[in-house]
This record gives sequence, C-alpha cells and structure tokens, in this order.
Amino acid sequence: MRTRRKQPDVPAPDHPWNEIVPGLWMGGHEYAAPAGGLEFAVVRDEFDLVLTLLRLPGHGPDDGVEHHVWPIPDGPLDGTQLAGVMRLARTAREAREAGRRVLVRCYHGYNRSGLVVAHALIDEGRAPDDAIRLIRARRSPWALHNTLFVAYLRTGLPTARLLEELSE
Repeated sequence: MRTRRKQPDVPAPDHPWNEIVPGLWMGGHEYAAPAGGLEFAVVRDEFDLVLTLLRLPGHGPDDGVEHHVWPIPDGPLDGTQLAGVMRLARTAREAREAGRRVLVRCYHGYNRSGLVVAHALIDEGRAPDDAIRLIRARRSPWALHNTLFVAYLRTGLPTARLLEELSE
C-alpha cells in the first residue's frame, strides 16, 4: 500500500503541528526548519493522545502516551479505511471534549490528518467548508489539497463509505 505521494511542488509545513481548535492539533512527521532544510517532528509527551495515519519509526510518542495507528493512503479510500477515519475522528472529538490534548498526524500534516480533523469538526456541528477553511487557516493553505478528500468531506464520510462499499 502506498501511503504517501511525492509532490515536489507541495512545501513542507513551517511547524511540526498547529492547534486547529483548543485541544485539537494537526501535524506531520517533518517540517521546514527555520534555518532551512527539513527537521523531523518527534512527539514526546506534549499530547495526551496521538492519532497516526502514517507511522515512521523514531517519531514517537513516548511510552505512556495513548497512541492509535491507522495507516491510510493519501488517495482513494475503501470502506474499511473510511470507517477507520470516522472512528479516529470520534476518538479525537471525545478526547478533546474530555479536556485531553490530541494530535492527529500524517506525513506533512495536510491531507490524511486534515480528513480526520475535519470530520471531527463536522461531527461537532461545523459545515464541511467551514471546517476546511479553518484547517487551512490554522495549519497551512496546503492543508486538504487532496481534492478527493475534500469531496469525501462535502459528501459526508458515512455516505462516501456507503457508496464505496456498494461499488466493490
């Protein structure tokens, strides 16, 4: 399974992670260093819960930090993958409601993490386009540049899942 696309025209983010709404952060595994070049974003114990959509060795989190891993591609998702995204979004929302600090991360922290964070925000009552705008404003204009993921959000993940399962 391919989990990341090489896109040389997409810049690395300026920060390892950004807070989208209080307690809900979105990030990646590498970011642009202030002095130039790239640095690895390594999670220690800054968060109470880390949701990882692309796992790379040595990027944390520390032992004792709750960590869920659900690798998905930055491309078309099947029904099982969409169900996992919805499950992670619910986990993120419930943890945040309980006052926990949550990080959702993928490679750059743009698409896969954006899909989970946006779905969590939509579950809280935000309109899909409002959730997408908020994520782009807080993380990067490059966040959710995967047009398929934006279509999933606008359609609704439960509907997208059902349609995907019917087409199999």
